[in-house]
Amino acid sequence: MGKKEKELDSNDSRGKENADYLFCHASDFVFDWRCCVCFVGLRFLMEEKKRCSWVNDTSLMIKYHDIEWGVAVYDDAVLFEFLILEGAQAGLSWETVLKKRENYREAFDGFDVEKISKYDEAKVVELLGNAGIIRNRLKVKSAITNARAFLEVQEEFGTFSKYLWGFVDGTVVRNKIESDEDYVVTSEVSGALSKDLKKRGFKFVGSTICYAYMQAVGMVDDHWVGCWKH
Repeated sequence: MGKKEKELDSNDSRGKENADYLFCHASDFVFDWRCCVCFVGLRFLMEEKKRCSWVNDTSLMIKYHDIEWGVAVYDDAVLFEFLILEGAQAGLSWETVLKKRENYREAFDGFDVEKISKYDEAKVVELLGNAGIIRNRLKVKSAITNARAFLEVQEEFGTFSKYLWGFVDGTVVRNKIESDEDYVVTSEVSGALSKDLKKRGFKFVGSTICYAYMQAVGMVDDHWVGCWKH
């Protein structure tokens, strides 16, 4: 092979190597490009949608508002979870509780009502040493008390859901929220629910907590009229 032919062959080989490199890594470029588009698109959707005024710009609160708040819940396991979390919120912000939600799930055996109902003092001490949850003795002990009362309601009504939704005749209460002034923190129904729960031995179930609970599990739809979820 002549010198010129060798040079051409060498150039051709390098060209193939470059082409192979670009081909092999093209998927990386496409993947990165798609990721950027998805991220920008998601941010655009999150920012463009109109939401209730209480929602801040954190992904945690946006996700909770968009996926859970005001959505009707009939599953007893989920109803019990929110009962525990709403009780833990007393005196605190809901965002504080949501940030600790997964810690609660781990500490309280996945919100298993049967297991929680059997917690003893040793378990209470253990929970009070858990920095991942709200370490308030009364709130921790109320979770156990409420688990036992919850089981009693299930035994009487078949499900806690049947008992709970009976307070609104099985129908979601849809309020017309046009401004922040239209929001309320209690209602006649939340007062009746609170009174009955207390009579059954539940703790941390005042009328205000009960109203927040009713909003969380969708018994009450308080989405602002301009909100995309309304």
